[in-house]
Amino acid sequence: MTATLSDTRPDRPSFAILVAISAVGPLALNIFMPSLPGLQDEFGVSYGIVQLTLTLYLVGMAVCQLVYGPISDRVGRRPMLLGGLTLFVLASVMAALAPSIHVLIAARLLQAVGGAAGIVLARAMVRDVFDRETSASVISYITMAFVVAPMVAPAIGGYIDVHGGWRMGFWVLAGLGGAVLAAALLHLPETHVQRGAPGSGMGLIQGAARLFSLPRFRGYTLVLAFTSSVFFAFLGGAPHIMIDVLGRTPMEYGLWFAIVSAGYMAGNFLSGRYTRRVGLDRMVMAGCVVTLAGGLLCFAAAVAGLLSPATLFIPMCLAALGNGLTIPNGTAGAISVDPRLTGAAAGWSGFSQMACGAAASQLVGSLQDGWPTAVFWFMAAASLLALLAHMHALRRVRPA
Repeated sequence: MTATLSDTRPDRPSFAILVAISAVGPLALNIFMPSLPGLQDEFGVSYGIVQLTLTLYLVGMAVCQLVYGPISDRVGRRPMLLGGLTLFVLASVMAALAPSIHVLIAARLLQAVGGAAGIVLARAMVRDVFDRETSASVISYITMAFVVAPMVAPAIGGYIDVHGGWRMGFWVLAGLGGAVLAAALLHLPETHVQRGAPGSGMGLIQGAARLFSLPRFRGYTLVLAFTSSVFFAFLGGAPHIMIDVLGRTPMEYGLWFAIVSAGYMAGNFLSGRYTRRVGLDRMVMAGCVVTLAGGLLCFAAAVAGLLSPATLFIPMCLAALGNGLTIPNGTAGAISVDPRLTGAAAGWSGFSQMACGAAASQLVGSLQDGWPTAVFWFMAAASLLALLAHMHALRRVRPA
């Protein structure tokens, strides 16, 4: 029987644990990216089929955030997280042993289902123990710390791909996932101590109806969706452009990608340092403007015929800086609109990010053979829509 613990203060999980559980999903996404072009030759399939290992990973992470969030509002964060990490480890082993592209795609989907737990539940745990503005700062610092792993992951993945093959990368992920699972099992406290409070843990549809009836939640969610689409469109198109069009190696892709991650980390550092002073909504606005500048510079370089690693990755570094300003603040805003639905809000906002990102990535991957500049059109359009969505949301909310 679940008791109401309204007078109990939850234990704060350690910063290291929050970083680790948040990093598992993005690490599995990025370490695999340099191997995508090579899978075409190994399995004898089109790039569109290979792209499903990325797209369905994003879809799996998106859909399962809808499950983890609302259920964790009812049963707690810890059991959902431990189950997700266990599935991640088993799916990584399945991917390492995959005999065909179809088994690999299925394993990547299951891997995403497990990895999604850390992303959505780490955010909910932060909001369980901190207020709205402080949550934005803490999420920023967590993101800044865990992005170090995805930052170096493409370079590591490229090295593993060249010297050990793509299967070795999944064995590495299985080992790392097992270590994070053991740490969470031993040291992660339960943070959602008011599960029995009236109104807590609404159903999936009921909670969604409540959340999306709030203009502020809709505004933050749209901004997160469009901003994330800029990054995932880049993920869908950059490996093809770098390796197939420009003739560079997977290792070079990984090294250049490090500056994109550095830009994202810098944006999160600025968010953590200045959000409580500047204000959450102003930080979101600044991030949207910077992301738009990066997207337009990428687009201009491609249209002008100046495509090179520098003109591809340096403007994307600027867009990533903007993402680092927007995403932690937008996330903190979205999960703060109704304290009874923190998990559900984290799930639905995360779902919107991943779903739009998956759509952008798959469309870019499918179109780029006949339309090489598709990625740059998508990036420019999504960054503009993010800015317009936030401006519209501010106009709707301020009069009230």
